[in-house]
Amino acid sequence: MQKPDHHILVCASFRGLEAKGKCIKKESMQLITYLEEEIADRDMNAIVSSTGCLKLCEEGPILVVYPQGYWYRNVTGENVIDEILDALEEGKPAEEYLF
Repeated sequence: MQKPDHHILVCASFRGLEAKGKCIKKESMQLITYLEEEIADRDMNAIVSSTGCLKLCEEGPILVVYPQGYWYRNVTGENVIDEILDALEEGKPAEEYLF
């Protein structure tokens, strides 16, 4: 496996062993499946991981893209994911959702 161009982190709200934050209640985990499918369909060199709580609950779901360092807020559906991935393919951030 080659080093990915993008590592996309999705807040899963875990604090210790329990999901206590709001991102998971706002269906952040369902975003992971769509992200992985879109990345494969677009043949992007990227991976997706869930994280513990990123402590920005009121702005969630939170998505972070490394190594670019883009922090996105209110990632609430497939259309937002599409805009973020479109921008990544163009080598820029999706400004509207940046935190």
